[in-house]
Order: sequence, then structure tokens, then C-alpha cells
Amino acid sequence: MGGTRLIDRVRGAQSRFKTDSTAGAPSTTDAADFERIKRELHNELIESLDFEQVGNTARDELSERLRVTLTERVETRQLPLNRMERERLVEEILDNILGLGPLEPLLRDPEVTDIMINGPKVVFVERKGKIVKTNVTFRDNKHLLQIVDRIVAAVGRRVDETTPMVDARMQDGSRFNAIIPPLALDGPCVSIRRFGTVPIHAEDLVALGSMPRPILEVLRGAVRSKLNIVISGGTGSGKTTLLNVLSSFIPEGERIITIEDSAELQLQQSHVVRLETRPPNVEGKGAVSQTELVKNCLRMRPDRIILGEIRGAEAIDMLQAMNTGHDGSLGTIHSNSARDCLARFETMVGIGMPNMSDKSIRETIARALDVVVQVDRLPDGSRRLISVTEVTGMEGPTITTQDIFVFEQKTIDENGKVRGTFRATGIRPRFASRLASNGIRLSPELFRYEQEV
Repeated sequence: MGGTRLIDRVRGAQSRFKTDSTAGAPSTTDAADFERIKRELHNELIESLDFEQVGNTARDELSERLRVTLTERVETRQLPLNRMERERLVEEILDNILGLGPLEPLLRDPEVTDIMINGPKVVFVERKGKIVKTNVTFRDNKHLLQIVDRIVAAVGRRVDETTPMVDARMQDGSRFNAIIPPLALDGPCVSIRRFGTVPIHAEDLVALGSMPRPILEVLRGAVRSKLNIVISGGTGSGKTTLLNVLSSFIPEGERIITIEDSAELQLQQSHVVRLETRPPNVEGKGAVSQTELVKNCLRMRPDRIILGEIRGAEAIDMLQAMNTGHDGSLGTIHSNSARDCLARFETMVGIGMPNMSDKSIRETIARALDVVVQVDRLPDGSRRLISVTEVTGMEGPTITTQDIFVFEQKTIDENGKVRGTFRATGIRPRFASRLASNGIRLSPELFRYEQEV
């Protein structure tokens, strides 16, 4: 963070502070007294700061200095607070000055994967796949808008009545979306999709029960053999997580270009070019779409193209790239099954190429795609691979497919956990010969595989 921005944040904290609300009430003093004490200490600290020095101090160093100063002031006052309340007092003042106020505790909680703010008084989070309401609140719409402004300003975006919707990427890589009045009737609505600072690896998926190791090894071989793979699923089903894992199987040394609306992928290879779309400016100009980025990346000598989410006219450019020497491409798409995935591709290609016949569209899809991996979020909150489907070609006017592996849900046990079976369908995929040509041989036993979970 630049010195000027840090000064502005600290100077603006005094007015914002008066609107802050805390999560939960202290045990030895009531909420009103706690707020009064916090406000007094906050104002004393702001008045004592040398803003020229603040501008020349790194954020971490400034935070530690302010923490020491605040702790000393709290001890000197001999406040009627217990130890936990004093620690909380210091943290909340620092959050108000340097952080995002009431959001900070949620952002520090590693179990929180989604934060959903439905107006200033209603905040939900997702923990372990379950959505629960929190006691975190904001004082009013103005306070919440101030926090939203701080987040979007940090990445050069804006949100106001003329542009009431915004997508942004937070400093920790989390995906941020906000929609404000007049479009949101009950106050600003914010959605934060969080991504862990430590990427999930292939072994983690096996340990979590998202997929068994034999299926993972088949997907590893498919990636290394440059099959074109699309990951299909609903919102929050784990598509991006699985895309990160599959991308980790790409051999080091290949040139990878990623294209996303909001950069979320956490690739581990050294030769990666990351591209991100741009929304229009205040005048409605300057937008750069995924379609334009796909076309441009074809001139950048990619070995692999990874599209964060295929959602519009860029589908035709992606499919054509797959059909013209850019094998090994990866992407995600919102759909409920492998067949729905292919139908969505038809729709998107039809939007981009309205003069193209239905048969030509399906032939393009059938030639381009090799594998569709379907994932889903189950009733117990777990994310799981549902099917691995091979696209085999055309039969008349229809795209033909065959399931190689499937997950069959059997029941939900007394603890609310989904029970079922991962099993092979017994069909040996046509892409097995392509894997064999790359030194990856699939055992016949693999296609009789079955495992209960």
C-alpha cells in the first residue's frame, strides 16, 4: 500500500470509526460503555499520530507500533475490562484504522470460504460447506458503503449510483462482488468468495474424499497427454479448485496463458501469463472482454490456454483454438451435467456465430472437447466429482458421449454425511490410446474400479 493511501486511510478512520459496530458484546461491561471507551482511545490515537511519519512507514511496522501504543494506553487507563476484552478492544481499533472494520475477523478466519452481506445488519458466512448467520453488523448503509469503497478503490474500480455493480479482486486473491442501491433494495449486498493462501493440492482432494486416487491419476494422464478438458458444475461446487489442481499437472516449461474475469487461479509453474478482463469506464468505454483476450492470446505463442470460466461468445474462439493446434486447453463452465455442458456450449457458440448451422456447431464441439468433468456440492456441504465423461464424436446430428467414472449417491447417514459409491462404468475410453502414446498405460483393473465412501 502506498504512503499516500495509508495516510488517507488513517485520517479517514476517525469519521468511519463512529459508525463501526462490533460482533458480540463484552462480558464485564455493556456494549455502550465498550463503544465509548473504544471511541475515546481511537480519537486519542489519531490525534497523536505524525502523518508525515505514517506515510513513510510500512503497514506491518505501523500496525505493530499502533498495537504497542494502544496496549500501553489501555493498561494506563485501568479500564473495567478483562484480558480478552482488552485484546479485542485493541484489535477492533486497529481494524477500524488499517483494515476493513467488522469484516476483518471473518477475513482472518481460515474456515470461512464465503462471506455474504445482505445489507448492513445481515451477514452470513459459509463454513465447511454450510451457510450460517453471524452476529457481525454494520451501523448503516453508509458505513457498509465506506468499506465497499475501500475494497474497490484498492484495485482501481469504482461503485456508485451510476455504476451500481462491481467485480473486483481483493489483495488476498478473494473474489469480491457488490451491488448497491438503487438496484439492491435492502442496502448494499456484498459477496466475497475466499481462496486459501495455501493452494489445495491433488493429495488434498483424495484426503477430503472429493475423488479417489485412481480417477485422479486418469485425469493427471489426460492433462499431461494434452486432452482438452472442461470442468462443469454449479456455483460453489469446486470448479476453480479442481481447475487449479488439474493445471498443476501441466509439465514445467510449457507456456501457459490464463484468461479470467477476476484472476483467481493459483498456478505453480514458472512460465505463466495472467490476463484479466476490464469493465467499461464511467463513459461506458474501454471494456476488454474474454473474447478479445482469447483472440489476443493466440498471438502470444501459448502451449496451454486456461479459461477461468466460459460464459459467452468467447466459447467459439476457445473451441476453434482447441481445433487448431492448441491441445491441452482447460476451462470451467456452469452447468448441471455433462449433457447440459454440451448444450450450453451450443447456446454460447450460437450467440457468437448466429449464422452457423446447428450441425456445424455440434461438429466443432465434438472435435474440440475430449473430457467433461462434472463436480457438485452435495447436501452435506462436501464437494465431489460426479462423473468423468468422454466426448466420442458425432452420430447423426447428436454429439455422442460415454461416462468413464461416476459417483452414485446412496443415502445420507445419521450424521448428515452423504454416502455413495465411486465406480467405473466398465467402458475403456478411446483416449486410452492417446495416453499410451505418451507413456501412460491404464490398467484393465481401473475400469472395474469401485469404492464406497
